[in-house]
Amino acid sequence: MSPWLLLAASYLLGSVPASYLAGRWARGIDLRAHGSGNLGATNTFRVLGAKVAAPVVLFDVAKGFVPAMLFPLWDASPDARWGIAYGVAAILGHVFSLYMRFRGGKGVATGAGVFLGLAPFAVGVAFVVWLAVLRASRMVSLASLLASLTLVPALFLTPVPREVRILGVAVAAFILYSHRGNVRRIVRGEEPRFGTPKPAPGEGR
Repeated sequence: MSPWLLLAASYLLGSVPASYLAGRWARGIDLRAHGSGNLGATNTFRVLGAKVAAPVVLFDVAKGFVPAMLFPLWDASPDARWGIAYGVAAILGHVFSLYMRFRGGKGVATGAGVFLGLAPFAVGVAFVVWLAVLRASRMVSLASLLASLTLVPALFLTPVPREVRILGVAVAAFILYSHRGNVRRIVRGEEPRFGTPKPAPGEGR
Protein backbone atom coordinates (compact mmCIF):
# COMPACT_ATOMS: atom_id res chain seq x y z
CA MET A 1 0.00 0.00 0.00
CA SER A 2 1.18 3.52 -0.73
CA PRO A 3 2.84 5.23 2.26
CA TRP A 4 0.98 8.40 1.36
CA LEU A 5 -2.38 6.65 1.70
CA LEU A 6 -1.30 5.24 5.05
CA LEU A 7 -0.18 8.72 6.11
CA ALA A 8 -3.65 10.06 5.33
CA ALA A 9 -5.21 7.09 7.12
CA SER A 10 -3.05 7.83 10.17
CA TYR A 11 -4.36 11.38 10.33
CA LEU A 12 -7.96 10.27 9.87
CA LEU A 13 -7.61 7.60 12.56
CA GLY A 14 -6.02 10.12 14.91
CA SER A 15 -8.90 12.49 14.22
CA VAL A 16 -11.56 10.10 15.55
CA PRO A 17 -12.83 11.98 18.65
CA ALA A 18 -13.31 9.16 21.15
CA SER A 19 -14.05 11.53 24.04
CA TYR A 20 -16.69 13.41 22.04
CA LEU A 21 -18.38 10.15 21.03
CA ALA A 22 -18.23 8.89 24.62
CA GLY A 23 -19.91 12.06 25.85
CA ARG A 24 -22.67 11.75 23.26
CA TRP A 25 -23.28 8.06 23.88
CA ALA A 26 -23.00 8.11 27.68
CA ARG A 27 -24.80 11.35 28.56
CA GLY A 28 -25.89 12.99 25.34
CA ILE A 29 -23.53 15.93 25.94
CA ASP A 30 -20.80 17.70 23.99
CA LEU A 31 -17.62 17.63 26.09
CA ARG A 32 -16.45 20.83 24.41
CA ALA A 33 -19.04 22.62 26.54
CA HIS A 34 -18.14 20.93 29.84
CA GLY A 35 -15.24 20.85 32.24
CA SER A 36 -12.12 22.22 30.57
CA GLY A 37 -13.74 22.00 27.13
CA ASN A 38 -10.91 19.74 25.99
CA LEU A 39 -11.59 16.63 23.92
CA GLY A 40 -9.14 14.45 25.80
CA ALA A 41 -9.27 11.56 28.22
CA THR A 42 -8.62 13.71 31.30
CA ASN A 43 -11.67 15.90 30.71
CA THR A 44 -13.70 12.77 29.97
CA PHE A 45 -12.69 11.39 33.38
CA ARG A 46 -13.54 14.60 35.20
CA VAL A 47 -16.94 15.02 33.58
CA LEU A 48 -18.10 11.46 32.92
CA GLY A 49 -16.11 9.30 35.34
CA ALA A 50 -13.63 6.44 35.09
CA LYS A 51 -15.92 3.86 33.48
CA VAL A 52 -16.48 6.08 30.46
CA ALA A 53 -12.93 7.47 30.38
CA ALA A 54 -11.12 4.10 30.46
CA PRO A 55 -12.11 3.02 26.94
CA VAL A 56 -11.38 6.55 25.71
CA VAL A 57 -7.81 6.28 27.02
CA LEU A 58 -7.35 2.87 25.40
CA PHE A 59 -8.69 4.07 22.07
CA ASP A 60 -6.57 7.23 22.11
CA VAL A 61 -3.45 5.16 22.83
CA ALA A 62 -4.38 2.73 20.04
CA LYS A 63 -4.76 5.68 17.61
CA GLY A 64 -1.05 6.30 18.02
CA PHE A 65 0.18 2.72 18.40
CA VAL A 66 -1.48 1.25 15.30
CA PRO A 67 -0.05 3.75 12.76
CA ALA A 68 3.44 3.77 14.31
CA MET A 69 3.72 0.00 14.84
CA LEU A 70 1.48 -1.68 12.28
CA PHE A 71 1.20 0.65 9.29
CA PRO A 72 4.92 0.22 8.41
CA LEU A 73 4.18 -3.47 7.89
CA TRP A 74 1.69 -2.60 5.19
CA ASP A 75 3.48 0.08 3.20
CA ALA A 76 5.60 -0.49 0.15
CA SER A 77 8.59 1.53 1.34
CA PRO A 78 11.82 0.21 2.89
CA ASP A 79 12.28 3.55 4.70
CA ALA A 80 11.56 2.97 8.41
CA ARG A 81 11.04 6.70 8.92
CA TRP A 82 7.52 6.31 7.53
CA GLY A 83 6.54 4.76 10.87
CA ILE A 84 7.56 8.00 12.59
CA ALA A 85 5.62 10.01 10.01
CA TYR A 86 2.50 7.90 10.60
CA GLY A 87 2.81 8.52 14.33
CA VAL A 88 3.16 12.27 13.83
CA ALA A 89 0.10 12.30 11.58
CA ALA A 90 -1.93 10.44 14.22
CA ILE A 91 -0.94 12.94 16.93
CA LEU A 92 -1.81 15.87 14.66
CA GLY A 93 -5.15 14.23 13.92
CA HIS A 94 -5.91 13.95 17.61
CA VAL A 95 -4.94 17.54 18.38
CA PHE A 96 -6.48 19.00 15.22
CA SER A 97 -9.39 16.66 14.54
CA LEU A 98 -10.81 16.90 11.03
CA TYR A 99 -14.20 15.85 12.37
CA MET A 100 -14.26 18.48 15.15
CA ARG A 101 -13.34 21.55 13.08
CA PHE A 102 -9.66 20.99 13.91
CA ARG A 103 -10.23 20.96 17.65
CA GLY A 104 -9.19 18.02 19.79
CA GLY A 105 -7.16 16.92 22.79
CA LYS A 106 -3.61 17.66 23.90
CA GLY A 107 -2.05 14.54 22.40
CA VAL A 108 -0.73 12.87 25.57
CA ALA A 109 -2.43 9.46 25.23
CA THR A 110 -2.03 9.31 21.45
CA GLY A 111 1.61 10.38 21.77
CA ALA A 112 2.12 7.64 24.36
CA GLY A 113 0.70 5.15 21.87
CA VAL A 114 3.11 6.32 19.18
CA PHE A 115 6.15 5.88 21.43
CA LEU A 116 4.78 2.60 22.74
CA GLY A 117 5.23 1.38 19.18
CA LEU A 118 8.56 3.12 18.52
CA ALA A 119 10.31 2.96 21.91
CA PRO A 120 8.43 0.80 24.44
CA PHE A 121 11.17 0.84 27.10
CA ALA A 122 11.26 4.64 27.22
CA VAL A 123 7.46 4.72 27.48
CA GLY A 124 7.64 2.26 30.36
CA VAL A 125 9.98 4.59 32.25
CA ALA A 126 7.76 7.59 31.54
CA PHE A 127 4.67 5.64 32.62
CA VAL A 128 6.24 4.80 36.00
CA VAL A 129 6.91 8.51 36.52
CA TRP A 130 3.35 9.34 35.45
CA LEU A 131 1.88 6.91 37.98
CA ALA A 132 4.15 8.09 40.80
CA VAL A 133 3.41 11.78 40.21
CA LEU A 134 -0.32 11.16 39.81
CA ARG A 135 -0.43 9.23 43.06
CA ALA A 136 1.51 11.91 44.92
CA SER A 137 -0.21 14.99 43.46
CA ARG A 138 -3.54 13.72 42.09
CA MET A 139 -2.97 16.09 39.14
CA VAL A 140 -3.05 14.45 35.71
CA SER A 141 -1.63 17.54 34.04
CA LEU A 142 1.44 17.56 36.29
CA ALA A 143 1.88 13.80 35.82
CA SER A 144 1.65 14.18 32.04
CA LEU A 145 4.13 17.06 31.97
CA LEU A 146 6.76 15.28 34.06
CA ALA A 147 6.25 11.99 32.21
CA SER A 148 6.76 13.69 28.84
CA LEU A 149 9.90 15.38 30.11
CA THR A 150 11.14 12.04 31.45
CA LEU A 151 10.58 10.47 28.04
CA VAL A 152 13.31 12.60 26.45
CA PRO A 153 16.30 11.35 28.50
CA ALA A 154 14.83 7.84 28.42
CA LEU A 155 14.91 7.97 24.61
CA PHE A 156 18.54 9.06 24.64
CA LEU A 157 19.37 6.08 26.85
CA THR A 158 17.53 3.71 24.50
CA PRO A 159 18.89 2.31 21.22
CA VAL A 160 16.38 4.02 18.95
CA PRO A 161 16.86 5.95 15.70
CA ARG A 162 17.87 9.60 15.96
CA GLU A 163 14.56 10.63 14.37
CA VAL A 164 12.64 9.02 17.24
CA ARG A 165 14.66 11.05 19.75
CA ILE A 166 14.00 14.24 17.79
CA LEU A 167 10.29 13.40 17.76
CA GLY A 168 10.42 12.85 21.52
CA VAL A 169 11.90 16.32 22.07
CA ALA A 170 9.29 17.88 19.76
CA VAL A 171 6.37 16.08 21.43
CA ALA A 172 7.59 16.98 24.92
CA ALA A 173 7.91 20.64 23.87
CA PHE A 174 4.41 20.59 22.37
CA ILE A 175 2.90 19.00 25.49
CA LEU A 176 4.59 21.63 27.65
CA TYR A 177 3.18 24.35 25.38
CA SER A 178 -0.33 22.85 25.26
CA HIS A 179 -0.36 22.60 29.08
CA ARG A 180 0.78 26.21 29.64
CA GLY A 181 -2.59 27.05 31.19
CA ASN A 182 -2.28 24.07 33.50
CA VAL A 183 1.23 25.19 34.50
CA ARG A 184 -0.12 28.60 35.51
CA ARG A 185 -2.87 26.97 37.58
CA ILE A 186 -0.37 24.59 39.21
CA VAL A 187 1.81 27.55 40.22
CA ARG A 188 -1.23 29.35 41.65
CA GLY A 189 -2.44 26.19 43.41
CA GLU A 190 -5.66 26.16 41.39
CA GLU A 191 -5.19 23.04 39.25
CA PRO A 192 -8.02 20.50 39.76
CA ARG A 193 -7.10 17.26 41.49
CA PHE A 194 -8.75 13.89 41.23
CA GLY A 195 -10.95 13.33 44.22
CA THR A 196 -12.38 16.86 44.14
CA PRO A 197 -15.97 17.41 42.95
CA LYS A 198 -16.27 17.20 39.17
CA PRO A 199 -18.31 19.59 37.02
CA ALA A 200 -21.88 18.42 36.60
CA PRO A 201 -23.21 17.91 33.09
CA GLY A 202 -24.81 21.14 32.02
CA GLU A 203 -22.16 23.20 33.77
CA GLY A 204 -19.94 25.46 31.68
CA ARG A 205 -16.13 25.44 31.51
